[in-house]
Amino acid sequence: MRSLTQDRPLVFGQVSRGFEHVRTEFETNFLERGERGAACTIYHRGEKVVDLWGGERCHESGSPWSEQTLSLTFSVTKGMAAAALAVAHSRGLFELDAPVADYWPEFAVANKHKITVRQLLSHQAGLVSIDQKLNPRLLADHDRMAEITASQKPLWQPGTRHGYHTLTLGWYQNELIRRVDPAGRSLGVFFQDEIAKPLGIEFHIGLPPSIDPETLSTTQGFPKLAILANLDQLPWKMVRAGIWPQSLVSRSIKFLRVGNPAVLGSPSYREVQIPSANGFGQARAVAKVYDALLRSGHDLGLTGETLSELRAPVIAPTGGSHDAILKIDTQYGFGFSKPSDGFRFGTDQQAFGCPGAGGSFGMADPSKQMSFAYLTKKMSFRIFDDPRERAVREAAYHCINEMQIDGSRIAA
Repeated sequence: MRSLTQDRPLVFGQVSRGFEHVRTEFETNFLERGERGAACTIYHRGEKVVDLWGGERCHESGSPWSEQTLSLTFSVTKGMAAAALAVAHSRGLFELDAPVADYWPEFAVANKHKITVRQLLSHQAGLVSIDQKLNPRLLADHDRMAEITASQKPLWQPGTRHGYHTLTLGWYQNELIRRVDPAGRSLGVFFQDEIAKPLGIEFHIGLPPSIDPETLSTTQGFPKLAILANLDQLPWKMVRAGIWPQSLVSRSIKFLRVGNPAVLGSPSYREVQIPSANGFGQARAVAKVYDALLRSGHDLGLTGETLSELRAPVIAPTGGSHDAILKIDTQYGFGFSKPSDGFRFGTDQQAFGCPGAGGSFGMADPSKQMSFAYLTKKMSFRIFDDPRERAVREAAYHCINEMQIDGSRIAA
């Protein structure tokens, strides 16, 4: 523990020997990159080597970010939802190349009978929009959400292209889990029972009312119009397309009336399940889940087949890797983002993870046996590759590479 300056908050936590550079970059985020409150955890070869937190939990009260603080993670939640699907797959509850309708017959309407689970989880189904407005009351009704999502028509021929299912993917995952799980649990409950409790972590998809609000960070968001003053941080073709109400970009978000993304952390939304966007948790929780996904899988009972699928090369849509929503090159597999020309991360194509709007990121790199999580309360306008988390992530790779070089010298 040490103070950055008299005017800056303290940074707490620990780093293992050889990872001191990560702490330096984490501190620099507060000194030079505008960070206000954040946490970062890294596992390497199954060992927690970095666990840091600092800054403010709440910008209004000035209360500090503590070891117990839970943060709104936005689309980092997609990775936790995908982990739940990985556990279900290992238990033989579904096959990736089977039609979704085999498990959820009502899904077959609107010419969706051939869409496979693999295509759905790879953002290839064309189900990026909902044709009616949603609110917390509807979101809390799983049966009604199943009816609404099942009735949607694909906005492109499934399997021919892909596009980021910004909000919708999680509701399809939720109903798939409900249909295949013998206990009929929702995705959020399945995640708690089968991942959070066995791993001893604090992460929630649908925040229980028992959670003390004083443990939550208050995310600093922004109104939509503020995006126009920060176009350099976003894919400009996506922003241009989003101006038009009938564009795929606009249709992918407008059914949820949220003028500021931080509203997803408000009391009315945080207790319902939006498995693509409103998970609350700790960086050490996200990193531990990814650590469990990249190693033997014993902690979660994952099979070799499932682990291989997580690392496997992407099966791209027939029309190529241009994202119909983000308007850049992307790749997806099993509900995770994979390295692409539009978003480079990890050592090679085995890596998988999910970025969260505004600067958060969680990932696993099997080649380096590293898992990484960075969560922040202060949103930037970036949808991935925020300079704060990237600086810490790059520092982690620098440390690991230096240790490998030193180890090679000793062995020689």
